[in-house]
Amino acid sequence: MIYAIGDIHGCRDLLEELLEVVNPDLDRHRLVFIGDYIDRGPDSRGVVEVILNLKKNYKSENIICLMGNHERMFLDFLQGEEELLFLYNGGTATIQSYWGSQWDRSSRRLPVEHAGFFRELHLYYETEDYIFVHGGLRPGVPLAAQVEEDLLWIREEFIFSEEDFGRRIIFGHTPFRSPLVMPNKIGIDTGAVYGNKLTCLILPEERFIAVP
Repeated sequence: MIYAIGDIHGCRDLLEELLEVVNPDLDRHRLVFIGDYIDRGPDSRGVVEVILNLKKNYKSENIICLMGNHERMFLDFLQGEEELLFLYNGGTATIQSYWGSQWDRSSRRLPVEHAGFFRELHLYYETEDYIFVHGGLRPGVPLAAQVEEDLLWIREEFIFSEEDFGRRIIFGHTPFRSPLVMPNKIGIDTGAVYGNKLTCLILPEERFIAVP
């Protein structure tokens, strides 16, 4: 069994509530986070702490964390690159969460465990039946040839595509009021940070659990 959780965006309270409701058996089953843990919401650092604690308390290999476009922007920001892009896309909330109101441009160091978390994020995760990715795949391009920008940022070209990718694509990034379910893909970003729900997809039974 696989549990997949959509875009969290700093909503630690919703993540904790969802995990309590779903109560996944992480000693036997896998949990895939689809990316965008940070930005816009009130507690980006807290979201990462929750996931790090899961990795400590359960089999780490059963908890798969994908990179979202917001994590890529944060990593670039930490290197002093694309600062305005990060801030424009909700990065100020992440700065406040990690460094408070006293932040200045010389303060870009993360706690060691958190730095490792961001460095070790995967661009995609594949099983026999599914491909998990944050943004999606570019139609007509083999998985091994997909570029990072598409994996993290693609929208319309992927969402409106009816291409058979060989396996069902489970993705986030583009928010919907309720999960997008199509023969070739399932979108599980349900806009938690915009006042909607945080969603968990349970596979292979294709059951959805959402909070609040």
